[in-house]
Amino acid sequence: MTEKLTASTVDGVLVPKSDGRPVAKAEKLVSVKGMNDILPPDSARWDWLEDKVRTRMKRYAYQSIRTPILEPTALFVRGTGEATDIVEKEMYSFEDRLNGELLTLRPENTPGVVRAAIQHNLTYDGGKRLYYMGPMFRHERPQRGRYRQFYQLGAEALGFADPQVDAELMLLAHDLLADLGLRDFRVEINSLGLPAERKLHRASLISYFQKHMDMLDAEAQRRLLTNPLRILDTKNPAMQALVMAAPQLLGFLGESSLRHFDAVKSLLSACGVKWAVNPRLVRGLDYYSHTVFEFVTDQLGAQGTLCGGGRYDGLFELLGGKPTPAVGWGMGLERVLELVKEQAADIAPSAPDAFAVILDAPSLPVAVKALAELRNCGVNVQMHASGVEGWASMKSQLKRADSSGARFALIFGADELAGNCVAVKSLREIDGQQIRQPLGGISSWARTLQLIN
Repeated sequence: MTEKLTASTVDGVLVPKSDGRPVAKAEKLVSVKGMNDILPPDSARWDWLEDKVRTRMKRYAYQSIRTPILEPTALFVRGTGEATDIVEKEMYSFEDRLNGELLTLRPENTPGVVRAAIQHNLTYDGGKRLYYMGPMFRHERPQRGRYRQFYQLGAEALGFADPQVDAELMLLAHDLLADLGLRDFRVEINSLGLPAERKLHRASLISYFQKHMDMLDAEAQRRLLTNPLRILDTKNPAMQALVMAAPQLLGFLGESSLRHFDAVKSLLSACGVKWAVNPRLVRGLDYYSHTVFEFVTDQLGAQGTLCGGGRYDGLFELLGGKPTPAVGWGMGLERVLELVKEQAADIAPSAPDAFAVILDAPSLPVAVKALAELRNCGVNVQMHASGVEGWASMKSQLKRADSSGARFALIFGADELAGNCVAVKSLREIDGQQIRQPLGGISSWARTLQLIN
């Protein structure tokens, strides 16, 4: 007797059953909250942005680096800061069940780049200019331009202590945003000076806030002794007047730090970049020094920071490396693309140069061979697929060719193939001109199908 097989679900997965009972419908699976699919036509914007990034990075001689998405948890505890919200609240961390190692999905990538530089001794022969693009992960409340899996672009200059490299990185970010057609953003800068200067400021800051404990919210009270600089960028309206009157780090800077900061400002001005000093702009970790900066817009609500960075000369030592100066920035690509939608010209999805109209099965081998030759010549071609209902009419296929955005239709009809040629029909001209081209000499006319910029 043949056993009747049906299927049921276990945790949403179809499994075979043999008792003939009704089959439960499999549970529909969806993406994790805050981790989004990027689908056409939106993916065309991402492709366009990534091309702009690679072009601009080459102009500045920055080279690509790719680091793992998974890193040891200790890297971010030490490199991002144990007292930061990222480490305390937002990291996706877990224990590897095979060996017990504590791992974390990277919430940012500067620690990973520095870890790679130390591990592979990248700066042994001099400084390195590097950039990366890729997904980061933070368990936050999803909102506009801010997701739990988000994409970040970063540029890092390792092994350079000069203020001109601080300015170079800011100019790089400024030029890239201009390449994307963005405007109406502002550049805010500050200096954190040297560790000794920051230590004096920290003591003064703690003393000041301790005198006003009744005005501090719970978060500020928690940070007072562990990370008091972070109180300065509070978003609590009730604390704004208190923070504005707090001691400013600029007042504690020595001659060397002021000279470094003045050089950065001078270089930005020389290149026509408008900037403003924001004394509340801080990086609340001990390994930061000298220049910090942000590129800010008012058009994205609370998530207005497009790009932020600074000099982190102490991070190499903190992660077990030799003392090495470094400076860099990170840019949230979702936020940038949100601004592109509002400010820049619309990015059209990519379209093929040509669409192949194939009318019957006997024409298919000839057509496929011709399309392969065209693609090898650099032509982008979309081929009609017959589907289960057989070959569509020429009228129907030409309609699909037009909707594809292609500039030409390649018609492989019986008359054309009998003459060893293909009909090339223009889809974007009023007269719809149609000519025949030989299949025996495709390379001689292939370029006529391409859009030459």
